Amino acid sequence: MAEKLLDRKLARIRSGLYQPQDFVIADAKDGDMAFGVTAPGPKAGGGWKTKSQYLEAMKSMSKSGLVDIMLMSASSAETLSNDGLFGDSLVTPAVRLNDTTDIWMARGSRYRQFPSVPFASADIESVRSFCNLGLYSMTFSNDLQSDLASLNAYRAFRMIAREAEFQHFLEVFNPANDIGIKADEIGHYINDMIIKSVAGVTTVTAPLFLKIQFNGAASMSDLCRYDIDNLIVGILGGAAGTTRDTFELAHQAEQAGCRVALFGRKINLAEAPLELVRLMRETIEQKTTPDAAVVSYHAYLGENEITPQRGLKEDRQITDPVLRQ
Repeated sequence: MAEKLLDRKLARIRSGLYQPQDFVIADAKDGDMAFGVTAPGPKAGGGWKTKSQYLEAMKSMSKSGLVDIMLMSASSAETLSNDGLFGDSLVTPAVRLNDTTDIWMARGSRYRQFPSVPFASADIESVRSFCNLGLYSMTFSNDLQSDLASLNAYRAFRMIAREAEFQHFLEVFNPANDIGIKADEIGHYINDMIIKSVAGVTTVTAPLFLKIQFNGAASMSDLCRYDIDNLIVGILGGAAGTTRDTFELAHQAEQAGCRVALFGRKINLAEAPLELVRLMRETIEQKTTPDAAVVSYHAYLGENEITPQRGLKEDRQITDPVLRQ
């Protein structure tokens, strides 16, 4: 197996030698475990792209040299690994190891109205032959019984991972429903619950890094500064938004101390995913600004006769309220 870019970058981050070039980007194409048939995205003329098209997008991004991690469902990872995609690649394959009920987003469903319940489709033994990195996800609901169940499930997972010598990173979502905490305080609540979750965990079972929602620079900075030598914080992308939202989120998060970005819909639903990620890197490395990157992106679309989803003026707008802060 080739040494992966992820290993080099995490080592530099932990050693205190971080430079923006060490920022880790993951393409999160595990949407089939949440959205089902619609995960690959819409196709021109109506309907949805197929699983084979979803796999082709994973191959293309993995071969581009632009990302460090390809996050997939276990079935996708098995297929692509059997095809030899990751054998000599610098990209690290990763698998979503659990799919808690708050990511069940089937059309017409209402699962997200209720507190998150632990559940896992995949298991470590079934994926360890082709992958040694997995995503474990939790969502705290400010409810004793559901949060206790989530923490107990995470503890049980860590014991299995330890026996298998399997690495993981930890995702903590914002709750999808009202949990009785003000919107401007939710980031602090999640920060505290993350630290509560990992404070009793030693290095042998600790997550390699975190994946959380960006709740503003203040709460993000608090978490990133808390244990800078051991706790690497990453952001998730959330909804697609405008292209400016994508570049602004990457820029603001890195400035606040994040060292990893794991974007799914922001990449998958873009008109030109490879160019989007290339400009994300330029923005993070301060070779361009988020606004200028949008202009460059639209110039690329025009040069390659790709129809934009929005006009340039609209696509330069920041629509995410948190990013406007």
